[in-house]
This record gives sequence, structure tokens and C-alpha cells, in this order.
Amino acid sequence: MISVSDHIKVYIAFGHTDMRKSINGLAIIVEDQLDLDLFSGHLFAFCNGRRNILKILYWDRNGFCLWQKRLEKDRFKWPCTGDEVMKVNRKELEWLLDGLEIKDAHRKLYYTSLF
Repeated sequence: MISVSDHIKVYIAFGHTDMRKSINGLAIIVEDQLDLDLFSGHLFAFCNGRRNILKILYWDRNGFCLWQKRLEKDRFKWPCTGDEVMKVNRKELEWLLDGLEIKDAHRKLYYTSLF
């Protein structure tokens, strides 16, 4: 599992991405299509059409890192509708990697008063 600190943001690209793309191709998607800062140190996650390959691109001090996971059975529960990109936290990324759907998880509630 890739280790992610709490201050790092994780951006999920909706839909499917051509997994023949490597660092340069995915970097172009982050900058041009998603309009995000490629050198922020945040994680940018992509999934293929069959939803059995996931790639995560990020900048680490002096170079790019590309992390990949390929499932031999089953599929990732990858979100495919909505905006072009979704920001998730570390726990939600772990859920995706473990095969759970983000939308089915309990949402955090915010209250302004007890009554």
C-alpha cells in the first residue's frame, strides 16, 4: 500500500484512462484536463476501462513517482460520473484500493447545535 500522510490530497480522475500512458501522458492530463498543480506533492489517481488497473502519479521532491496496482480478479469500484475530478481523503483512497465504494460509506455529519 502506498503511504499517504494526512496533509496530502488525493484526486480521483473520473471515468477511464488509457493505461498505456505513463508519467508524461498522465502529467498532461493533470495539468491540461484537470487543471491541477502537478508539482504540489498531491496524489492523482487514474483507472482503466476494465477497472482492474489503477495508477497514482505524484511529485516527490526531485522527480515523479508512478504507483500501479493490477487486480488479478475483481474490479475497482471506480467512480465514473460527476465532475472530471473528485478530491478524496486517505481513508477513501484505502477503501477504493480495498474494493469498497466511496459513495456507500457513512458520511461525516456536521451540526451547529444539539437541538
